[in-house]
Amino acid sequence: MKKFAVAGLAAMVVAAVGAPAQAVTYGTPTIGLSASYLSGAVGAVGDPVVNVTVGQSGADASALTVSASASSKASVAGTGDVTVTGAGAVRQLAVAARGRGYTNLTVKVTGLGGKTATKTLYYAASAAVQNPADARYLTGSSDASAAVDVGGGYAIVADDESNVLRLYDRSRSGAPVRTWDFSSQLGVTKEVDIEGATRIGDTIYWTGSLGNNKDGEYKAPRNTVFTTTVSGSGTGTQLAYERSYKKLRDDLVAWDTANGNRYGFAAGTAAGQAPKQIDGFNVEGLEFAPGSTATAYLGFRAPLAPAVPGGKALIVPVTNFDQVLASGVEAVFGTGIELDLGGLSVRDIRKNAANQYLILAGSWAADDNSDPYALYQWDGVPGHAPVKRADLPTTDPGGWEAIVDVPDLTAAGARVQLVTDSGSADLYGDGVEAKDLTHPEWKKARTAWFTLG
Repeated sequence: MKKFAVAGLAAMVVAAVGAPAQAVTYGTPTIGLSASYLSGAVGAVGDPVVNVTVGQSGADASALTVSASASSKASVAGTGDVTVTGAGAVRQLAVAARGRGYTNLTVKVTGLGGKTATKTLYYAASAAVQNPADARYLTGSSDASAAVDVGGGYAIVADDESNVLRLYDRSRSGAPVRTWDFSSQLGVTKEVDIEGATRIGDTIYWTGSLGNNKDGEYKAPRNTVFTTTVSGSGTGTQLAYERSYKKLRDDLVAWDTANGNRYGFAAGTAAGQAPKQIDGFNVEGLEFAPGSTATAYLGFRAPLAPAVPGGKALIVPVTNFDQVLASGVEAVFGTGIELDLGGLSVRDIRKNAANQYLILAGSWAADDNSDPYALYQWDGVPGHAPVKRADLPTTDPGGWEAIVDVPDLTAAGARVQLVTDSGSADLYGDGVEAKDLTHPEWKKARTAWFTLG
């Protein structure tokens, strides 16, 4: 009995003291980036960030350390230009560019037990722009061509190099929060070359350029106008395809021919004729007439009217535009409206609920980034002259292309947001046009706010 008692007492002592502690084994940390390619701009405000997701078996994610260092060209962005914020499994990495160009950044997570893991972030920085506090960058596409406000601080932006419509936060730089591509519903495989858009109620009207391509070739998808239905607003915005019409160019040529070829539409659409010349044929603006949901104004980048230096900008009213889209009837046109925009043509036209119009005026030329741009106010009435409200800077890359919406033009300090088409811009100093960049994250258009004088 005594032997068993002693043994039992020993077991109780061991149980009370506890078994020897075993060493904790930590796994290799994991690291993931929400994007492997990131674009910024020198001096930018609110550049996009990358989410860094980290973890390690056997460790709390908040105990892990995330850092970044320059692994190539520190003159673009160095170790001290990278900031990592946040705690837990997801951190935010931001880069403040110091120079134009490309660099690679090594992002590292250091876990418990001294174990590490790394990822490479490929970074590109464009040059500084005027008034960077008023600039934002819409990434994923460089060829913005039309924009429509959908409420809640968001806008849908079209691209003339694809048929993708993108929903962006108007106040932030970064990627779209939602995209739509209606190519299959439109029955096209090539770009419609969307250049103009406007909204009536829940219907957004979109138009292609209607012109030849840059080589003077007729491409049927460009002869397309179509409608979408918008529902919701802000991040909850949804689009649904409605219908299209694919003969508006033909209708315009027939109308002009029947009226003495005043605007030379037949010649401007002939084989071999490039669209972006003074006597070319290229639609870039779309808006409805004052107080009307039937008559739409088509604003032409080319031709000028008449097509000589110093000519006037051309707007052609389509008096049954709603029915053209609703039932496919042939378009009916009103008398052409010729406006003096100082030798410039229409790049966009937009009005507000008070029938106050803004016209974004620019050159008819194809490579016009260094040519003048201006904003004109108009009342939409034929025969009434527009009034210049602002000259726009031309030193920044990309051409001004779209008006997002029109503020109250009688208010002091009224501000308007514009969007560039930066497709032909050399954003990063390597001679590559933005539209030809390999990685979509490096493609971007710029928005800017301007105060009207």
